[in-house]
Amino acid sequence: MSVGPLSQKLFATAKELIPGGVNSPVRAFRNVGGEPFFVRRAKGSRIEDIDGKTYIDYIGSWGPNILGHAPTVVTNTIHEVAKNGVSFGIPNPFEVEMARTITEWVPSCEKVRMTNSGTESTMSAIRLARGFTKRDLIVKFDGCYHGHSDSLLVAAGSGALTYGEPDSAGVPADFAKNTLVLPYNDPEALTSLFEEKGELIAAIIVESYPANAGFVLPRPGYLDLLTRITKKFGALLIFDEVMTGFRLGKAGVQGLEGITPDLSCFGKVIGGGLPVGAFGGRADVMDLLAPLGPVYQAGTLSGNPLAMAAGLAQLKQLAGNGALASAAESPNGYDRLDQLGQHFETGLRALLEEKGVPHRLNRVGSMFCLFFTDREIVNVSDVMKQDLEFFKKFFWGCLEKGIYLAPSPYETGFLSLAHTEADLDDTLGVFGEVLGRI
Repeated sequence: MSVGPLSQKLFATAKELIPGGVNSPVRAFRNVGGEPFFVRRAKGSRIEDIDGKTYIDYIGSWGPNILGHAPTVVTNTIHEVAKNGVSFGIPNPFEVEMARTITEWVPSCEKVRMTNSGTESTMSAIRLARGFTKRDLIVKFDGCYHGHSDSLLVAAGSGALTYGEPDSAGVPADFAKNTLVLPYNDPEALTSLFEEKGELIAAIIVESYPANAGFVLPRPGYLDLLTRITKKFGALLIFDEVMTGFRLGKAGVQGLEGITPDLSCFGKVIGGGLPVGAFGGRADVMDLLAPLGPVYQAGTLSGNPLAMAAGLAQLKQLAGNGALASAAESPNGYDRLDQLGQHFETGLRALLEEKGVPHRLNRVGSMFCLFFTDREIVNVSDVMKQDLEFFKKFFWGCLEKGIYLAPSPYETGFLSLAHTEADLDDTLGVFGEVLGRI
């Protein structure tokens, strides 16, 4: 369970200079043991490490690279825009075009505010919901990750109807007590909580399809229940579509499920691989933001021209023929991604059945997650009970053969338009070889 010598040497240096040697914890490979490799370059469906080894990549920078690595349409756009300046701190045309695109593609978003990350977006949406409702309590779900702001780094307490507990050192208990944590996909727990505290709850925030504890899908009717119960008690519904937005379709999960949240949070795909975030929703709620209203939110690099232009180039490519299609159209890019996903799913299911490996496989479009378990996956508790040791062996066996999966059993995999059926078939071949050895 090791990577090349140059990566090992660089990681040793990194650990002396950076806490844990990484700038985001999952990169440290702690969930699989061993040490990470360092990337030198990437193109299309492949990445190359500093030791010269090439891998087929199923992470895509954790979702943003939906066209693949270094797509020409994006890199050319960045190059051209950068000639005129990389940051102004003054309004630029690209941010207006991005706002127009989001509001046209996502009907629930009447107005949008740009940020620099998904964390900023969810943090700001929570503040806005509290300002609009004049209430303090927030409801989130165990296993749903919404960034690392204090109010959202909260784990479930001892029961379904308990106040949350800080999930990180440095988060005051007084912050955590205003966040209530429920199990996902549990209608009874949700209903009981709102019957008890509904008049005090400002909002529910939810990963529409939770993708930070594997990839968990809602039970039929569950998202509709979130809509109904928030409306009944005057709370807001916030959809965290940082991962799913513009990844699973032009209107994300809310488009697939026919849900109209009050606020939505975005990131990843709309930056073309550059740091980006956005949140939007009902105009009457969004107009409470400064400078129009009393809810403050700001960011020096928000609406950065490079990120906006790169994201627009990527969205245009997804829409087909380099033009932004109307919201009613089905863009060829998403159709192709679903074809690739179906090809991969069909082959993987057949392989796992042939090998007799207990499993659950969740996939929607270009997002997927394989769980090594025979139990139904409905929430993070089920995810935690999969065969973690089996996953570790599977991960390292695949990495040795040039297949890069998330270095954690609690993460989602991503396909891109750069992947081909040949890439997927080669990957399935490696899977079969590795599974045969475990």
